Amino acid sequence: MHPYLTGPFPRAFAHRGWHLDDLADLENSLPAFRRAIDEGYHYLETDVHATADGVVVVHHDALLDRTTDRTGPIARQRWADVRRAKIGGRVPVSRLEDVLEELPNAYFNIDVKSPAAVGPFVRVIQRMRAYDRVAAASFSDGRLARLRRLAGPRLLTAMGPRSVAVLLAHGWAPFLRLRHLCRGWLAQVPIRQGTVTIVHDGFLRSARLAGAEVHTWTVDDAEQMRTLLDRGVHGIVTDRPDVLRAVLTDRGAWRAM
Repeated sequence: MHPYLTGPFPRAFAHRGWHLDDLADLENSLPAFRRAIDEGYHYLETDVHATADGVVVVHHDALLDRTTDRTGPIARQRWADVRRAKIGGRVPVSRLEDVLEELPNAYFNIDVKSPAAVGPFVRVIQRMRAYDRVAAASFSDGRLARLRRLAGPRLLTAMGPRSVAVLLAHGWAPFLRLRHLCRGWLAQVPIRQGTVTIVHDGFLRSARLAGAEVHTWTVDDAEQMRTLLDRGVHGIVTDRPDVLRAVLTDRGAWRAM
């Protein structure tokens, strides 16, 4: 088993850290991540982009505009400029290596948001010797394939859209060789996409046959969390880590950091 999967189960992910109350405007910031750890979370979900000079920064959007006091695409600015951006006008954007160094006991699920970030991301993981506590995700099959090619089997990766589609199709074509056709070990999916329900009993059964975990995002309702856990999902990504912690505590399944 990959060391990343030896953490508490079911897996509770603080989506972009603990950005509630006084931290509501500090998503993907070091204070938000620290607070999630202080509140007992082991797993943190985050995102990365690369600057024009190849520095990997923790940020969801391609632009700085929505969450910081500066503007423009991250990919067209050097780190010397991006580092001046303040999330919520209060705290600086962080480099991935700084977050990994500051939180050595945390597990990170990292969405690699752009093709330009792939190589620099792998180099950071290698330099920080963080393979055991990082899982890489992307909405791009091509990006995931390149991550696997550069990093090799040491890097745990989520499934891309094609592999998720294979799991969905397996209910109608059970002869499919799931492990042969699926790439990645984590099926990280919404409960539904448009009118299509993704997380149902057939999908969960197919994931088990493929040897993959199912993590659902982004779930903030307590009753929905309970239903998903009862059905057998392996992890929940949430913007309400306080609610998820309460649900897991009630079930005797909370394991604080």
